Parts: sequence; structure tokens; C-alpha cells
Amino acid sequence: MKPTILIFDDDAEILQICTIIMQSRGYTVVTQSDCDDVSQKVRDSGADVILMDNSIPVSGGIEATKTIKQTENIKHIPVIFFSANSNVESMSLQAGAEYFLPKPFDIHELETLVTQAINNTPQPAS
Repeated sequence: MKPTILIFDDDAEILQICTIIMQSRGYTVVTQSDCDDVSQKVRDSGADVILMDNSIPVSGGIEATKTIKQTENIKHIPVIFFSANSNVESMSLQAGAEYFLPKPFDIHELETLVTQAINNTPQPAS
């Protein structure tokens, strides 16, 4: 069974690009353009890895990630926090995400982080 990647981003182009990249690598992709009822969306998706944008409606990526990490049956799912903000690393720590990815991102870096998240390999220090 191929892993499922759940992507939260309100930018349709980012969702499309990430979907194409991840599907070409054999992943199942589920996308969401807001984080309203984030816990239910995560449960419904069957996600193995979550990509979470910082600037996502309604509550934002930090609060959405905190909610995921405080929800018993989904808190184990690794989150890759991605943002165009210059302090994406500290934001990801604040949110409780295991990984971070600055936007704009390199496709190879995205692929590497998703593989690390699936394999539960820590992100190298920056």
C-alpha cells in the first residue's frame, strides 16, 4: 500500500505542484485548502505524512499543527511545516512539527523530507 501525503495549503498552484511531484513518486495525495476541523480531515485522509503551510485559513499552520500533535490518534503522524517566512524553522518548532521546509523549495529537498518523514528519520540540523 502506497503512503498517503496530506497537504494543507491555500495556494492552488502549490497544491498542484506538490500533488504532481508526490504522485509521480508513487504516493497517494490528499489536499486541503483550509485547516477547519483539522483533526477530522487528518483522520479522514489516512495520512502517513502531513505537509502544513503556515498561512492556511482558518487558524493558521501553527495552531493546526498543535491541534494535530495534541490529538491522541493522529499525533504520531509526522508534519513537515512549510512556509515562505524567513523563520520557518522556529515556527515549526513552535508548532511541534518534526520537519520544516522553506518556500520556495527545491523539489529534491521536498522528496527527501517526505522520505525521511515516512522512514521516521530526523531532519539534519541546519
